[in-house]
Amino acid sequence: MSESRLSTEARQKYTTAYAAQYTTKDTHKAFTLYADIIADHPNTEEAGYAKSQIQNIVKSFVPEEKFMDSLVGLARIHFEKAASLNAELASA
Repeated sequence: MSESRLSTEARQKYTTAYAAQYTTKDTHKAFTLYADIIADHPNTEEAGYAKSQIQNIVKSFVPEEKFMDSLVGLARIHFEKAASLNAELASA
């Protein structure tokens, strides 16, 4: 698939997601479409815009303390995996 076709598809999907979020107020649909853009078209400008919109949605719907708890949990998982990998490499 050509780069311009990918960009056109990403732009169309972004336009649909944006309309769902701000015109029809279907935030769940918008969130899903934004996530699809990031997964399907990660190197497009629209993926960057979609990431920003997902952050806006999260800030609007997820209580701050829950958001922080999730970030701390993700960091712990990351550090535990890194420590485990480092231990494996050290014992090899």
